[in-house]
Amino acid sequence: MSFFRRREAPKVDLNRLPRHVAIIMDGNGRWAKSRGLPRRAGHAAGAETFRTIATFAKELGLEYLTVYAFSTENWKRPADEVEAIMKLLEKYLHEAIETMARDKVKMAFFGDLSLLPAHLQALCRKTQEISKGYDGCQVNICLNYGGRDELLRAAKAFAMDCVEGRADPGHLTQKAFGDYLYSAGVPDPDLIIRPSGEVRVSNFLLWQCAYAEFYFTDVLWPDFSKEELLRALAAYQGRSRRYGGV
Repeated sequence: MSFFRRREAPKVDLNRLPRHVAIIMDGNGRWAKSRGLPRRAGHAAGAETFRTIATFAKELGLEYLTVYAFSTENWKRPADEVEAIMKLLEKYLHEAIETMARDKVKMAFFGDLSLLPAHLQALCRKTQEISKGYDGCQVNICLNYGGRDELLRAAKAFAMDCVEGRADPGHLTQKAFGDYLYSAGVPDPDLIIRPSGEVRVSNFLLWQCAYAEFYFTDVLWPDFSKEELLRALAAYQGRSRRYGGV
């Protein structure tokens, strides 16, 4: 692809891409603070970066992209910041619905959507319904998501199935338990990217990340570019994945 050479990006073998890349979109607030801007400006810039990276992931041929958009802990932030994030989400979903027929990007949501405003819940359902029949890149947006919360919900759902005779605890397998997670049917991430200089998981995909490769960078999310994604992919392709083997 010519844009690789033009931007002097790292060499990436497009025939050896990970199937599933997940990103913790972090650093919006610090990006805004460093520029003397309100935090909502950082979230707006981060939303544009998400749009760019999601489109580029589709162009590269990635099968799955999962992003951490709003955690179960993010409700603790100031009310005006939460409101700004929700408005950005609404704007993005309206735009996504308008372009879905053209872009053919499949969208799904991981998390407890019941705590979102009713109109946003409806938009999420509409977005998922429209994109059901599309092939190609699937973008999973984690909203009101937390890894521990996901595991608790899955455990409760399995326990209820056992009580009501639909499941047998003696036959529980990792695959069967995975079917109770928000990510049921989606392969585990091969690569998890964490911008912003933080080096932690932050309650993200705790079950699914068991054998994921991690890539950390000091770049704040609003500054995360196509080239940064290519650097992460190049680093991934330089590693040997042994899944606990020799």
